[in-house]
Amino acid sequence: MHLYDIEVTKADGTTYPLSDYKGQVLLIVNTASECGFTPQFEDLQALYESYHDQGFTILGFPCNQFGKQEPGTGLEAETNCKLNYGVTFPMHQKIDVNGDNAHPLFQYLKEHQTGMLGHQIKWNFTKFLVDREGHIVKRFAPQKSPSSISNKIEALL
Repeated sequence: MHLYDIEVTKADGTTYPLSDYKGQVLLIVNTASECGFTPQFEDLQALYESYHDQGFTILGFPCNQFGKQEPGTGLEAETNCKLNYGVTFPMHQKIDVNGDNAHPLFQYLKEHQTGMLGHQIKWNFTKFLVDREGHIVKRFAPQKSPSSISNKIEALL
């Protein structure tokens, strides 16, 4: 199995394969609208605006598994992100990232890049950087600010 074999669902219910992003650098993030790290949306949007024209995309996946900090639907999370943080990168349906119901995307990401808790996601705003060939290059902890990884993104572009 490869990253590009996995299908995901946008906040509006549209399902598509990650192969749509072949040739792009990706930053995949589990998000939450009511988290202490939620202001990272501003940083994420700034990265997206800076590098999108060079083949960079951020994929946001709302998750309610950490402190119940994403209580609404995926569509509500997307609307909140747009209104409060000006987010224009793709947001998706709300998913689980840990446990028996973890989405296949996050099962794959965790299998290829472990973190402090091994194969578990520690908290909201864990970030995975993916190169243009779909290889998981690096995993970043929730407290790592998105702007601090711009040099890693630039190196892949």
